[in-house]
Amino acid sequence: MIESISERQHSLLVAWLGSFTVVGDYSWPLQDTTVLHVESMDGRKFIVKASRTSHHIRREIAAYARGMDGLEGKVPTLLFSAPEEGLLVTQYLEGTLVAGSPAESSPDVYRQAGAVLARLHRPAGMSRSYMRSLSARTNALIDKARDVLPQSMVSHLIKEVSAVELSPVALVTSHGDYQPRNWLCDAGEVKVIDFGRADLRPWVHDLVRLSHQQFLTAPDLAEAFHEGFGQTMSSPEEHAVWRLENLDQAVGTVVWAHGIGDHGFAQQGVEMVERVLAES
Repeated sequence: MIESISERQHSLLVAWLGSFTVVGDYSWPLQDTTVLHVESMDGRKFIVKASRTSHHIRREIAAYARGMDGLEGKVPTLLFSAPEEGLLVTQYLEGTLVAGSPAESSPDVYRQAGAVLARLHRPAGMSRSYMRSLSARTNALIDKARDVLPQSMVSHLIKEVSAVELSPVALVTSHGDYQPRNWLCDAGEVKVIDFGRADLRPWVHDLVRLSHQQFLTAPDLAEAFHEGFGQTMSSPEEHAVWRLENLDQAVGTVVWAHGIGDHGFAQQGVEMVERVLAES
């Protein structure tokens, strides 16, 4: 299980943790990221993340550096890190993944998840460049999708992206992949893991995936989440960035899934694109 860890990474782990054994392997091979549940000789439990190429490790370390005040026990605590070596160690959080469990259909879980996200979202200033950069990224993704999407859909996407007004937006410390596969439920308490996609973004970014998945057929879950989250879109700028975030993530799903040969997930991306375009 530790063959994917370099000799230097292994040396650092031994220096930090002493002798340890691997209890579980939760790695992401498609992203060249090793994720291990390990236990030291004295019984302490940790999560180890290591990669030689992925930028997710550095993103996660940066997220912890920005701070997560008031969330002790709700998110992992970063214990050791070596960004230049692509390595970090956090505490192990007890709990069962919400995704695929009965908790995934519990309104109380979504209410708690909304409340945790509200505390994660710390103000990070205004950006005059975010929307321009996101628009350019989305257009680049559309260009990559020309061979896998109908030309009429590609043309419609280009038109919709160009129609979005690019104005300054407020940024927060977003999670980047906020959905049940990154939530734990421990005796009824919701916890949040995996900050490998964390970055400074508008708050609406973290709600896109949920809106295309769990919220589609369960309005009660959406209602509970927003009750806990305590925020809704109100300004034209928020609606504009919501539109662009949806376009970006929908096309991005198609491109990424085709790139790894996951045709089922690619179809989910196509359905996302269809829903977004139907709202124009």
